[in-house]
Amino acid sequence: MITRVILILLLPFTCVLSAFGTQAPSLIRYNISADKVDGKQSYYIDVLTLALEKSRPEYGDFELKPVFMSMPQSRTIKLVADRKLIDIVWTMTSPEREQQLLPVYFPIMKGLMGYRIAIIRRDEQLRFDHINDLEDMKQLVFGQGNDWPDADILQSHGFSVVRGASDNLLNMLVKGRFDAFPRALHEPWEEVSGRSDVMIETGLLVKYSAPIYFFVNADNHQLASRIQFGLAKAIDDGSFDELFFSHPTTAGILQKAKLEQRRVIELNNPNLSSESQALTSSKNLWLQ
Repeated sequence: MITRVILILLLPFTCVLSAFGTQAPSLIRYNISADKVDGKQSYYIDVLTLALEKSRPEYGDFELKPVFMSMPQSRTIKLVADRKLIDIVWTMTSPEREQQLLPVYFPIMKGLMGYRIAIIRRDEQLRFDHINDLEDMKQLVFGQGNDWPDADILQSHGFSVVRGASDNLLNMLVKGRFDAFPRALHEPWEEVSGRSDVMIETGLLVKYSAPIYFFVNADNHQLASRIQFGLAKAIDDGSFDELFFSHPTTAGILQKAKLEQRRVIELNNPNLSSESQALTSSKNLWLQ
């Protein structure tokens, strides 16, 4: 319902845009790591491309341009906020990020980032087999990235969290700095591949509301409106779900993680804004 309302509200604006005739393609710059290729990023680029294609008749042509630089999320967010080098970032939301940037209120991973399974040290599965509830889990220490909203969610529920640079967390786990490294369902498989010192924990699932949005500069209302418009069309015509369930990053991941065999521990996300909370009533936007 929310996406349909947004779609209706945007129509007059987009019709005015189309009346101006042919315009130069809109340039949209996004960041890609220069030294560490992350195949999962292709999903977000493909979703962004879908939204821009769906909005092409109303908003005109576009050009997507990668900017190859290695940087943490906090740096990427600041560059968008300052309107330097890049125009858009995709990241898990938080009230601070929604105040600093202009969010496109559409969960582009259908909430998948809130389905968390852990990477653990090899041969420690037995320790996790005895964890059945929230209080049992609080005996563990979790590792998370320095600037990840997930760390705040876990800490709000009384978990002990060790923060570190994202590219060093697996090494910190192996060295015993913490007991488990929670990852979204689609993330750990490639990260443990070829390693003999870590494994994916087999029995637990931590679940909380964790939408990932596209964010743009706070003054870039035209780009935000265009993406929202395109995503709304993609949801309505089924092309968004088609992409989500067939993309190499996400296809079959619910079955691969064997969710039916896992003990589910649900957490509330106290850091959702009222706008993000309102989206939870739109069932077609989330995994069911």
